[in-house]
Amino acid sequence: MKIYFAGAIRGGREDRALYLSIVEQLREYGHVLTEHIGDAALSELGEVGDDKKIHDRDLAWLIEADYLVAEVTTPSLGVGYEIGKATEWGKPTLCLFRPDRGRILSAMIAGGSGIMVREYENAEELENIFAEFFNSYADKAD
Repeated sequence: MKIYFAGAIRGGREDRALYLSIVEQLREYGHVLTEHIGDAALSELGEVGDDKKIHDRDLAWLIEADYLVAEVTTPSLGVGYEIGKATEWGKPTLCLFRPDRGRILSAMIAGGSGIMVREYENAEELENIFAEFFNSYADKAD
């Protein structure tokens, strides 16, 4: 199973350590195509390289992925774009949101058909959320 993990890069890197924890937990379920999202060397300036090449590479990974998991607490145009494409292509999509940050989740995500949204407070809660998400699709595959 291949998982595309999305989190803010140019939108802000304050959750980098959390992203790393999410990637580590997702590895229990499959191959995470976007492990670099949690990389400490990645700044809010993004990756070094041509924007078109990064776009095309990431879109190829998203096409290849079986699932999209996105941390959406920090608003990001790129993450929103990825969620839109994944849902358009019928990929199971999980969005993680921490409401204690004083933000309100966009209705385009919260009300999106085909998107499972789960609120949480810390990384320890994600184990149960991931089990629920991946098991709900494993049941449908039987």
